[in-house]
Amino acid sequence: MSEFIPPATRFIDLPAAFPMKRGGVLHGARIAYESWGKPQDTHDNAILIVTGLSPSAHAASHDGDPTPGWWEEMLGPGKPIDTDLWHVICVNSLGSCNGSTGPASIDPATGCPYRLEFPELSIEDIADAAAFTVRALGIDRLACVIGNSMGGMTALSLLARHPGLACSHISISSAVHALPFSIAVRSLQREAIRLDPHWNGGHYDHARYPECGMMTARKLGVISYRSALEWDGRFGRLRLDAAQRGQDDSFGREFEIESYLESHARRFVRSFDPNCYLYLSRCMDWFDLGDAYGCSADLALARLSLDRALVLGVPSDVLFPLSQQRQIAVGLRAGGVDAKFLPLESPQGHDAFLVDTDRFGPAVAGFLADLRQRGTAGWSPLSRMNAIQPAHRRSGAACIQ
Repeated sequence: MSEFIPPATRFIDLPAAFPMKRGGVLHGARIAYESWGKPQDTHDNAILIVTGLSPSAHAASHDGDPTPGWWEEMLGPGKPIDTDLWHVICVNSLGSCNGSTGPASIDPATGCPYRLEFPELSIEDIADAAAFTVRALGIDRLACVIGNSMGGMTALSLLARHPGLACSHISISSAVHALPFSIAVRSLQREAIRLDPHWNGGHYDHARYPECGMMTARKLGVISYRSALEWDGRFGRLRLDAAQRGQDDSFGREFEIESYLESHARRFVRSFDPNCYLYLSRCMDWFDLGDAYGCSADLALARLSLDRALVLGVPSDVLFPLSQQRQIAVGLRAGGVDAKFLPLESPQGHDAFLVDTDRFGPAVAGFLADLRQRGTAGWSPLSRMNAIQPAHRRSGAACIQ
C-alpha cells in the first residue's frame, strides 16, 4: 500500500465524521489540494479544478513545486487558465492515493491501511469533499468549476448537491453517467488487477505487488484513452528491430505500438495504488446525475443552478463520446443556462484535453475571458432556480429534491 504525495501538497481536514453516500463513515479524513494565483478579498476570482481518476492536485508547477504538473500547458501565468487573473484550487479526489484519504491511507481505528475496509466510494462523496474544501478555504462562491473526465462527473454532482457554490462550469470530455462501453473497459481493468495473485484480496506490499495486473489495466486504459486514428498515424505497422524485441518467441513484442504500451504501463504501475484504482474506477460506473433529484439525467441537468457553461469534447473520444457532451449542453440549456457546446477536432481521443492545448487552450481561455468581462455580480442561485421551475412544471417532470 502506498501513497504518492507531491511535495507542495496542502491539506484540509474533513469533518470528524464524514458520512459516505453508499454507507459507512470516514473518521479523521483529509483532502489534498494545491493552489495558484492570488485570491481577491471577495474571492470572486476563485476557480476549482476537479480531476480525472489518477491525477494528483499538482496540476501545474509553482514556487513550492517547480516540477511540471499534469495540466502544465493550460494553467499558469499568461496561460489559458491565467493565474495572474484567477485564484485556482485543484483538489485531489477523495479515495485517491495522492494525498487525500483513500484505501491506501491509515485507518485511525486500526493503525493499518484501510485496503478493502475503506467504505464504498461514490462520485457524490468526492464532490462533497471538494465542496467542503472550497468552503474551508473561505470561498462562498466559485467563479467557475472545471472538471475533465471523471472530474466532470464530480463537478456536475457538486453543482447538484451544493447549489450556488459555482456560477459557471467548464465540462471537458465528461458525462452525466457512464455508457456500457466505458463500464466494460473499466470492468476488464479491475478484473486484471484482481486476478493477479499478488493482489491477494487487496493485501499486497512492495515486495509482492500486483504489477502484471496493474500493467494490463493501464494498457487497456491507454488504448481507450486515445483513438485508432492516432495509433495509425503515430505507429502504422512499424516494427521493432531485433535488439529492441529482446525475446525469441513468436508472441513477444514485435510492433512499436506494443513497445509503447509496455513502456507507458511500466511508468504508471508503481505510481498509483491498485486498491485506489479499483475504488475510483467503480465509482465512475455507479454515477448517474439523475440520482441527485430522483429523475432522469436530462431533467437533472435542467435543474442545476448555473449562469453559463462551456462543454468541450472530441469526436474521437470512445470513452466519453461527443454525444454525451452534447447531452450536457442541451440539458443545461433546457434549464435556462447559457451553455456553449464546442466540439473540437482532435485525433487524440479522450486524452486530447491533456495534450492538445492548441485546441483546448483557446476555448477555455475565451470562456474565462468572457466570464471576467461579463462578471458574476448580481448572479443569484435562488433566482436561477426559481426561473427554471416553471419549465419543469409545464413539462410534468417529477423530480424529487
